[in-house]
Amino acid sequence: MLKLLTLNAYGAHHVIPAIRVGSNPVKSPLFKALTQLTGWNRSSHELGRRAFCSDSKAAESVIALPLPNKPLFPGFYMPIYVKDPKLLAALQESRKRQTPYAGAFLLKDDASTDSSDTSDSETEDIVGKLKGKELLNRIHEVGTLAQISSIQGEQVILIGRRRLRITEMVSKDPLSVKVDHLKDEPYDKDDDVIKATYFEVMSTLRDVLKTTTLWRDQVQKYTQACSLHIWHCLRHIGDFNYQHLADFGAGISGANKHQNQGVLEELDVHKRLELTLELLKKEVEINKIQASIAKIAEEKFSGAQRRYLLEEQLKAIKKKLGVQTDQKSEFSGKYREKIDSIKDKIPGNVLKVIEEEITRLEFLETRSGEFDVTCDHLDWLTVLPWGNFSDENPDILRAGKILDEDHHGLSDVKERILEFIAVRKLRGTSKGKIICLSGPPGVGKTSIGRSIARALDRKFFRFSVGGLSDVAEIKGYRRTYIGATPGKLVQCLKTVGTENPLVLIDEIDKLGGKGHKGDPASALLEVLDPEQNANFLDHYLDVTIDLSKVLFVCTANVTNTIPGPLLDRME
Repeated sequence: MLKLLTLNAYGAHHVIPAIRVGSNPVKSPLFKALTQLTGWNRSSHELGRRAFCSDSKAAESVIALPLPNKPLFPGFYMPIYVKDPKLLAALQESRKRQTPYAGAFLLKDDASTDSSDTSDSETEDIVGKLKGKELLNRIHEVGTLAQISSIQGEQVILIGRRRLRITEMVSKDPLSVKVDHLKDEPYDKDDDVIKATYFEVMSTLRDVLKTTTLWRDQVQKYTQACSLHIWHCLRHIGDFNYQHLADFGAGISGANKHQNQGVLEELDVHKRLELTLELLKKEVEINKIQASIAKIAEEKFSGAQRRYLLEEQLKAIKKKLGVQTDQKSEFSGKYREKIDSIKDKIPGNVLKVIEEEITRLEFLETRSGEFDVTCDHLDWLTVLPWGNFSDENPDILRAGKILDEDHHGLSDVKERILEFIAVRKLRGTSKGKIICLSGPPGVGKTSIGRSIARALDRKFFRFSVGGLSDVAEIKGYRRTYIGATPGKLVQCLKTVGTENPLVLIDEIDKLGGKGHKGDPASALLEVLDPEQNANFLDHYLDVTIDLSKVLFVCTANVTNTIPGPLLDRME
C-alpha cells in the first residue's frame, strides 16, 4: 500500500534540475532565470560536481510501484509510503545491489468509482488489495525508472531517471515486470519551430515563477535543500535541454494526473514541449483569474475603508462648523427631548433605566449591532403612554343607552354589564372580577366588548389567544434575540396611547397548553390577577408596567376548557 506525499497545493514535489558532470548549468537560460529568482549560485553546483556515483546499467526487470496521485517525471524525487512488508523487503534487497531501481507507474482510475470522490485512505486500501495480474491491468504501461535513494521505515524516496514501458510480467507478489527503456525520438535542435516552442515554454515558465509565490518558493526550497547526496544521485539526468525542460514544466504544474501522464508518454520532443506549454498557459490564466479576484476583494475592502474615513472626516468638519452634530449626540438628544416633558409622570425605576440606556448609547459605535438594539429599546421605553389616561365616563344611563343602540335583546347580558359598571363606580377602582362573555360563535361577544369600551369612553384593543403556545407573545422576547419585540400588552399600550384601555382577550378557551415555549395560561394569570398586574414585567423592556388600570374582558365559546386558576378570576 502506497501513499504519495503531497508537499504543496499543486501536488508536485520539489523540482530537481539535473546536472551532468562536466556540463555548466549556469549557461542554461532557465537556470539564469532561476538564479535571479531564487539566489542559486555556483557553489551549489560545485558541491554537486565533487560527489557523484558511477552510472548503473539499464535494468531489464524492476519491481512495479503504483503511484495513485501523480506520475514521477525524470529529474524529480517522490517520497512514498510502502506498508506491504513483502514489497518493502524486496525494495530493501534491491537497494543493496548495484542497481537499486524500481519502476514507478501511475495507477489508472477505476471505472466503477469516481476518482474525484475517492480519498487518499480509500486509494491506499484499493492499492493494497491489488496483486499480480490485477495490479498490472490497473497501472499505465509507460512509467519511470526510479532510483531508490533511501528507505527509512516505511518511507521510500524515489528519484526519476528515465522512461520505461512494461513488456511482460515476471512475478506476481511483489509485482515485477520486464521493461524497455524508452528513448526520445530524434529531432533537429536547429529547427526554428522547436526552438520557438522551447523559448516560449521557458518564457512562460519564468513568468509563472515570477508571478506565483507558491512556485517560486518551491524552487527556492529546492535550491537551498540540494545537499550532497541529492546532487550525487542526479548527475546523469542532463542539463535543461528541450526534453528536460518539458518534463520540468509539466512536473511542477498543477495539471491533473492524466495530463501529466500524457506528457510522460510522449516521446516526440516537439509535441511534449507543446503539451507542457499548454499546461503552463493554463497556469498563467489561472494566475490571472486569481489576481483579478484578489484585486476585486482588495478594492472592495479599501473602498469601504476609504468611505469610512471620509465619513468620519465629514462628521468632524460639520461638528466644527456647527452644521450638524454627530449621530450619537443626535440620537441621545432626541431621546432626552422625548422624556423631558413627561419626566414627572414616568416611574422612578423606568426613568433610571432610560437614563442609563441613553448614557450607554453615547459610548457605543454607531456601526455596531449593540447600538441598534439600544436604540430600539429606547424607542419602546419613550413611546409608551406613561401617566396618560383617558377620562372614563361612568354614567350608567348613558352606558345602557349605548348598549341598546349597538345590540337588540341580550337583556340579561346588558343588565350584568351595567351592574359591573355600577359597582366599579361605587368602589372608585377598576380592580375586581374579570367579565367573561361565553357563548357560541356569532352571538356578538366581541361587539359587546367594543360597546362597553364606547360606553366608558375607553380605548379598545383586541387580541386573540386561540392556539397561543408561546409565552413570549404575552411577556415579550428577550433583547438577546435578533428581531426581539415586546409582548402584546406593551404593544397594546403603544397602539391605544393610554394606560387605561379596555382589552378584549378573545378565544381564551382555546389557549395553547404547556410546552417547551412555556405555559401561556400561567403568564395570562399574572396579567389578569389584580394583585400582580400592577407590577407586570415585560422581558423585552425589562422594567415593570402598571396594568391595574386596564379593564380586561374575555370571550369564550365554552368554559370547561378554560384553566381553573383563570376561570376563578372571571365571572
